[in-house]
Amino acid sequence: KVGDHVVLSWNPHCGTCFYCDRALPILCEGYLAEGPKARALDGSAKAHLADGRELGALMFLGAFGDYCIVPDQQAIPVPRDLPFDEACLIGCGVMTGVGAALNVARISPRDTVLVLGCGAVGLAAVQGARLAGAEQILAADLSEEKLALAKSMGATHTVNARTGDVVEAARTLTNGRGADVVLESAGAPIAFRTTLEAVRPGGEVIWLGKIDVAHDVSFRWGSLMGEKRIRRSSYGGARPHSDFPFLARAALAGRLDLKGLISRRIALGDINEGFAALKRGETIRSVIEM
Repeated sequence: KVGDHVVLSWNPHCGTCFYCDRALPILCEGYLAEGPKARALDGSAKAHLADGRELGALMFLGAFGDYCIVPDQQAIPVPRDLPFDEACLIGCGVMTGVGAALNVARISPRDTVLVLGCGAVGLAAVQGARLAGAEQILAADLSEEKLALAKSMGATHTVNARTGDVVEAARTLTNGRGADVVLESAGAPIAFRTTLEAVRPGGEVIWLGKIDVAHDVSFRWGSLMGEKRIRRSSYGGARPHSDFPFLARAALAGRLDLKGLISRRIALGDINEGFAALKRGETIRSVIEM
């Protein structure tokens, strides 16, 4: 309603197609069909330029502007006490990372969890593993600064993948078995291969990162053996209407660190430099202040 503070979801769904009926809204047929056209879920254009031409909206939001137009199912109310600069992080990377640990993976209290890649999604995954009650959380990255952040957010152990052996670190913590659950958020072929070498037989691998969809990734066949379970997740099994308020309440209760994910605050006009800094690895997230 008017006056609500909301977090926007980029995954509208019809609720009636083949995949929605199977509780897979991320594969909604309408969502996948209309997204590449930069149109709304119903196929319409919600905004137009002054000369009447349609104005497309990236990811059903078009959020890189002063205003955006979305259906009510994409605007999820969250507690007003949560500052906007923290709330805005929930709708994408935080949902994906925390959701991977809580909704997708099956993490038990005695588990050892390996998180590969400590950007925004990976740091959220570290926190998700902590919230799930993992006994040991091993964070791996190429940056000592990001590993320090991971430690502050719940990682019990860290390893620099540039100078250390991630697989050996996982096995050392588990009497040689390997991690019970591996959450990957690095988005590189070597990271995908490492997940399968580092997980124990019967363990679980969740891939969150991605590369060019036309590229191949090769694996040592033996790393696929041992009854390992592999799953790719795009949005952490998101159920926005319940998950977004849950994440907001966790942040207000001090159980989820959102502020620590903010590296810079920038103006809308600086958005291209914000992306460039992210690509250079200088930031976790830049928040646009209006």
